[in-house]
Amino acid sequence: MNITRKKRKAFSAISLVLMAALIFSALPVQAFAATSAEIQKEIDALEEKNAEIQAQIDAIQSQYDANYSDMAAIVEHKSSIDQEITLLNNKIETTNQQISAYSQLIADTQDELDQAKANLDDLSEQHRERIRAMEEEGNVTYWKVIFDANSFMDLLDRITMVEEINAADRRRIDQMRVAADIVVATQLSLESEKTALEETRVQLAADEEILAEKRSESDELLYELEKKAEEFELLMEQSEALQEELMQEIAGKEKELEEAKYDEYLAKLALQGENPPSDATWLTPVSGYTISSPFGMRTHPILGTQRMHNGIDMACAQGTPIYATRAGKVTVASYQAGGAGNYVSINHLDGFASIYMHMTHYVVSAGDTVSQGQLIGYVGSTGLSTGPHLHFGISYAGTYVNPLAYIY
Repeated sequence: MNITRKKRKAFSAISLVLMAALIFSALPVQAFAATSAEIQKEIDALEEKNAEIQAQIDAIQSQYDANYSDMAAIVEHKSSIDQEITLLNNKIETTNQQISAYSQLIADTQDELDQAKANLDDLSEQHRERIRAMEEEGNVTYWKVIFDANSFMDLLDRITMVEEINAADRRRIDQMRVAADIVVATQLSLESEKTALEETRVQLAADEEILAEKRSESDELLYELEKKAEEFELLMEQSEALQEELMQEIAGKEKELEEAKYDEYLAKLALQGENPPSDATWLTPVSGYTISSPFGMRTHPILGTQRMHNGIDMACAQGTPIYATRAGKVTVASYQAGGAGNYVSINHLDGFASIYMHMTHYVVSAGDTVSQGQLIGYVGSTGLSTGPHLHFGISYAGTYVNPLAYIY
């Protein structure tokens, strides 16, 4: 009896060790996820960074406001230059009209000069003809003409004729003098007009040069103004884009925070013995079963001790196919002597995991991705088992929950 009791105690101790190892190793592997506190720290850091960017935007705006007076001065300066350009354009237009008028005046004066010269030439030719005639007639004196008169009446006629000839000669000479004066005056007027035209053209060239300089200055001011505006606009756009990016990241983190808080809430429910809700559809892993042992505290069928049963035992025929209750990633496909036997654990990647024990053998490997309803093994009685059945467990965040809350 004592030997038997000692054997039983030893067997019980070994069984407890094996069961502890089974429970520890059978826990589903959870993917690392940041806690809500960690996510909140990230959000706080992002908000601080966002505040820094907002301060940068405010500083840029302040700088823009500070330089606005400079920009306004540039605009005012450019406006003044534009007014000068307008006036210069008007002056140049007027000068061109002056040049056109001078050109017409010079042309008219040239015509007058040509006419005056022609008139002078004509009078000169008449005078030369008179001189030639006098030379051909010889040296006829005034007294000879009078003394050759045949009568008193002839004398009077001859005296009148001589006086008329002399008067004609004097008139012609006066006309020639006047014509010569007109030619000289017209030449002087023409030269004065040409000089004025040249001076006007010089002034036009100077005004056009000033106009070109003013236009260049205006263009430079405009470029400077545009450059200042573009620089501030670019800085604002860059800062606002960075801020928008951070805001999107903060929004994402806040969503992640809500999800983390919800996951922690579900994990807390699991730890308190409640079943966290699941929106997923869960398939029953085997068919033709009866529940031989429910979830919860029970007397172990082999050890005879009261302990927590972290799943349900689904008794069914040896070799019954076992299917993945949901899609996920196989985290364990292994054998545990004196415990789970051949077993598979699947992480469903939403905090939930499922475990399948006592298989004859499994047909998946650790790392495999399985779909819902995919064959993963067959019902057996390997490990610590009294007969063919599937030990099926579901956990959330590492804490086992009642599978019957999810499969129907």
